[in-house]
Amino acid sequence: MNFSNRTLGLLTAVLVLGAAGGGVYLKLNAGTGEAAGAGPGPAEESEGDPGATSAAEQFSTTVAQPVTGAPAVLDTLWITVRASGQAVASRQAAVTPRVEGRVVAVYVRENEPVRRGQRLLQIDTTEYALEVARARADVLDKQAAYQRLIAFDEELPPEERAERARLARTRSGLEQAEVSLRQAQLNLERTTVRAPFEGRVADLVAVPGQWVEATQEVLKVVDLDPIRVDVNVLEAELGGLTEGRHGTVTFAAFPGERFRGRVVSVNPLVDEQSRTGRVTLLLDNPDGRIKPGMFADVTLDAQAYPDRVLIPRAALLERDGRPMVFVYKPDGRYG
Repeated sequence: MNFSNRTLGLLTAVLVLGAAGGGVYLKLNAGTGEAAGAGPGPAEESEGDPGATSAAEQFSTTVAQPVTGAPAVLDTLWITVRASGQAVASRQAAVTPRVEGRVVAVYVRENEPVRRGQRLLQIDTTEYALEVARARADVLDKQAAYQRLIAFDEELPPEERAERARLARTRSGLEQAEVSLRQAQLNLERTTVRAPFEGRVADLVAVPGQWVEATQEVLKVVDLDPIRVDVNVLEAELGGLTEGRHGTVTFAAFPGERFRGRVVSVNPLVDEQSRTGRVTLLLDNPDGRIKPGMFADVTLDAQAYPDRVLIPRAALLERDGRPMVFVYKPDGRYG
């Protein structure tokens, strides 16, 4: 587990060396333990402990050292978990024409954004339009046969007349002819292949002049905004991760950029082989820069400790195996 970059956590109530207004040059004199121009050094505060050594003495130098200051802040300390993951489309659909035929037009290009219902490609309609015409003519023929069967039923009681009409639709073939017409019209509509939802075009393989089968995949539509990042987290580090937490994601394709996301699910199953569980984040991706399949380095917020005094990690020094910091005091001294 790591401390998050956002909070740069330490629990020590200190102020970081330096003045808030900018750089200060500090000269530490080994012999006196005083900061040049800053009054008595920290060593003079260690009364009653002759063996104590001040920070100024420990890091004494006769060379002016440039330093900068930063305030300590009261904030929430986050314990974080680092793991690797992969970007995945929020939705993905393989588009098939559902009717066979020759492609006469392709209206889109790969990576082009599309709306739900937008035309993607067109299959030759000639045969399907003829099927509709034949089916429509057959319906007219069957309607005539139906009318002949019920021509003398007006004098019958309503219940009997309704039953004879139902039987006449079947006997005349009108019912089946209407079904065939609806199927022919549906096939004609399917010659125009449309986007199933809003997204981007991927894996486009269809070209004008190509013959395609009804079940043949001609392209994919992927929804990239928001985009998913699936992260494999070690079993031992899953305990603090819950839905609603946040995480920071980086990609090799965008050095120096950080993307903030929200945990939307924690898989209740742990893989028996890798001993990891899947955690899924959602990231805003309005311009589609993050592509499915990209490798992700993820830092997840796991446990929160509110109201802790925090300083930048760079301010932490180590002396004799112990952490320490320089403190800028109100009287202008450093310790």
